[in-house]
Amino acid sequence: MAAAAAAGPRPEAASPQCEPPDPAGAAAGLGDCEDAPVRPLCKPRGICSRAYFLVLMVFVHLYLGNVLALLFFVHYSNGDERSDPGPQRRAPGPGPAPTLAPLTRLEGIKVGHERKVQLVADRDHFIRTLSLKPLLFEIPGFLSDAECRLIIHLAQMKGLQRSQILPTEEYEEAMGTMQVLAQTRLGNGRWMTPENIQEMYTAIKADPDGDGVLSLQEFSNMDLRDFHKYMRRHKAESSELVRNSHHTWLYQGEGAHHVMRAIRQRVLRLTRLSPEIVELSEPLQVVRYGEGGHYHAHVDSGPVYPETICSHTKLVANESVPFETSCRYMTVLFYLNNVTGGGETVFPVADNRTYDEMSLIQDDVDLRDTRRHCEKGNLRVKPRQGTAVFWYNYLPDGQGWVGDVDDYSLHGGCLVTRGTKWIANNWINVDPSRARQALFQQEMARLAREGGADSQPEWTLDRAYRDARVEL
Repeated sequence: MAAAAAAGPRPEAASPQCEPPDPAGAAAGLGDCEDAPVRPLCKPRGICSRAYFLVLMVFVHLYLGNVLALLFFVHYSNGDERSDPGPQRRAPGPGPAPTLAPLTRLEGIKVGHERKVQLVADRDHFIRTLSLKPLLFEIPGFLSDAECRLIIHLAQMKGLQRSQILPTEEYEEAMGTMQVLAQTRLGNGRWMTPENIQEMYTAIKADPDGDGVLSLQEFSNMDLRDFHKYMRRHKAESSELVRNSHHTWLYQGEGAHHVMRAIRQRVLRLTRLSPEIVELSEPLQVVRYGEGGHYHAHVDSGPVYPETICSHTKLVANESVPFETSCRYMTVLFYLNNVTGGGETVFPVADNRTYDEMSLIQDDVDLRDTRRHCEKGNLRVKPRQGTAVFWYNYLPDGQGWVGDVDDYSLHGGCLVTRGTKWIANNWINVDPSRARQALFQQEMARLAREGGADSQPEWTLDRAYRDARVEL
């Protein structure tokens, strides 16, 4: 027995094919399978012991846990690589691009809802909901009369230029048939009424049967060169233009006139967006509409497709695309004077149940035509000096960022029938690509640290205005 104890248990005693022996068998020395020829204690089973089962399960769970952990690691690593713009697009500054907070978006509640806010010291303002589609608000008295007069004076000092949409030849060539189908009126800045389009069809012989509608076959047979020649030959009168106005830009950044800085800070408090987004947005645009002035209905921002890129972030995108667009998350519009006649801002399809682009033109009534059909629009805002209206040009994406363009934000400037209309626009620029917006803000911060304002891109600073100082 001593020799047996010294040798230790035989390997077969732990064989997974054997059950533990009963006490009688153990006393007789029959605890091993090989020692029980008459009444074997081994009972063939898939798994012999509970202890073995537990050990096996522990190893299986550890193995599966490691496999799952590895799969999750690979998945999220690939996800980071997909969302990362790559080393060629990274800002040269140290560290990764910052994570941007969700964009603030005011709640409309219902049309007519009012809330009190404090945008300047010792004074309350009231925000009133004008529509839910688009999300549109009005703030009476946002600017004082003196501030309105100062902005007009600064714009006159700076000098205004004619506002017009004049696409380049490259744009016309790239648009091809799409321009004829959807943007005919941009050919030379002329607004094409149904009568104008019929005249063009006749002149270039695009509509042989004269029914006023191009069939697919007729459209396929049309020579686009004839279309472009026709548009170039017919110079549009000011009343026929898409937009008949004059405008200029006023700098609002560091070192600007104190009133311009104060207005930007007020917009910052109104929108509740981050200072980096507001400060890096476009300068203030000031627009003058004389008698007969108008702007046909349009949207302020364009969708970003693979073929387009935002104007304000293209510097850090390191991408070559044929088109760029203005990515304007919000529009804040100020009325700088009371207009004697006309000049309302119209939202033709505000709060429609549904949006149908084809329904914009019915029975020769084009709701986008602000010279002839402004009164048929769903909502018109009358200009009142000092009042601001603001709206969101994009829908939310459900994750706190920019989604699709809100088609209901279609708006225009109605015909000024008497007097002059002065307005100003503050557009808040946000790239629908969250990563690209973050890189842009990081790069602008780096440039500011290294070289100050003069090293920033020219579009962010109105250099012609920076040194102007005007006190009234």
